[in-house]
Amino acid sequence: MSLGAGPVRVGIVGAGSRGRLHARHVHRAGGRVAAIAEPHAGRRDRIADAHDVPAAARYADWADLAERGADRLDVVVIATQDHDHVEPAVAFAQRGVHLLCEKPVATDEPGARRVADAVRRAGVQFTVCHPLRYAPSTRALVAALRAGRVGDVVSVQHLEPVGAWHFAHSYVRGPWRREETASSLLLAKCSHDIDLLTHLVGDRPARLSSFGRLSHFRPEHRPADAAARCLDCPVEPTCPFSAPRLYRSCLGDPDWEEQLLSAVTEAPTPAALDAALRDGPYGRCVYGGDNDVVDHQVVAFEFANGVSATHTVTAFTEPASRQTRVFGTHGSVEVDGAVLRFHDFRAHPRTTVETLTTGDGRAPHQQGDEELVRAFLHAVAHDDPDANLTGLDEALASHRIVWAAERSRRSGQTVRMTWDGEGADGAVSASPVRACG
Repeated sequence: MSLGAGPVRVGIVGAGSRGRLHARHVHRAGGRVAAIAEPHAGRRDRIADAHDVPAAARYADWADLAERGADRLDVVVIATQDHDHVEPAVAFAQRGVHLLCEKPVATDEPGARRVADAVRRAGVQFTVCHPLRYAPSTRALVAALRAGRVGDVVSVQHLEPVGAWHFAHSYVRGPWRREETASSLLLAKCSHDIDLLTHLVGDRPARLSSFGRLSHFRPEHRPADAAARCLDCPVEPTCPFSAPRLYRSCLGDPDWEEQLLSAVTEAPTPAALDAALRDGPYGRCVYGGDNDVVDHQVVAFEFANGVSATHTVTAFTEPASRQTRVFGTHGSVEVDGAVLRFHDFRAHPRTTVETLTTGDGRAPHQQGDEELVRAFLHAVAHDDPDANLTGLDEALASHRIVWAAERSRRSGQTVRMTWDGEGADGAVSASPVRACG
């Protein structure tokens, strides 16, 4: 993907798993990874070496990259931890660099508004990493819905099955375990699920209610004989959340060593892993940590156009693709990963099911990640903002809905959302209302 005389030049801020992933997608899309900012030297050099980034373009601090290297970049990818998105996003926008920002844009609404104001003043392009809009299965589903394949949409049901081991890894032992240092589960994991619902329905919610709590990963559920760490625990062999069983299964598998084990230990060896489990956060008992994010949550929506919807996120599943069901006046469609199954009521009494398999065999999230980066580099290279499906307005809308859902969950009240205006100047207010009987 070229801009003028050469490829789009991209800086990566944050060299964790998402930063490394985006760097690979930049390369595949024809862009050039031109700079890295990451305080951890090993991670910084690993990604820089993989993309031939010169030593002078390797920075320990994003602020140094913004100050000394922004003029040599067209795009910067913000892939730091959740609470560290705002400052670099504002700084690079002020220097005229286009922004591809990992979700969430910010952990609170004032922070999101700071980013939005900086982007609008600078006139740079912006996208948030909500890859579900870009997945082939979503594109096929939206095209079918817009064409009236199931008649008028009446309701939507969406499930995000996090998976028990994934939840224990990221949200009990990992960096997203506490709201004060990261964000809520709904914002960290599901802002793009909420965005997907608004995309499918083609509207924004008029009111919502949310319910959820931290039910299981609490001290009172700790087995009587359990130890503080898995390596010392007599219960570990039968525990569903055994850290040794999970992480040792990754050894020798390059994909899992990269995707999962790299968060636990820099060296994917049995000795290094055991040392990390002995001393690091990933070897702790899931019932004895300092985690406080919910382990299950439901959000119920009524959209302004009358469509109802539910979103469920839960830790207590096997690893699985997101599942969506859309119910219409003439039929329904079930989406499980990359597979769509259409049911036509007009065929009664016969049962007519048409199955459509989309994509290239990868999970929709994975395909969407790559297509999002490709679309954004195209938008920048060709000055074509319409190629960007998850721009500033979409990002702000999804985040505001999440914050309203969190207010509902905490207060026990239904929240009414009023959207004033559309586009860049749109604003929303959310207030509690009496629950309908």
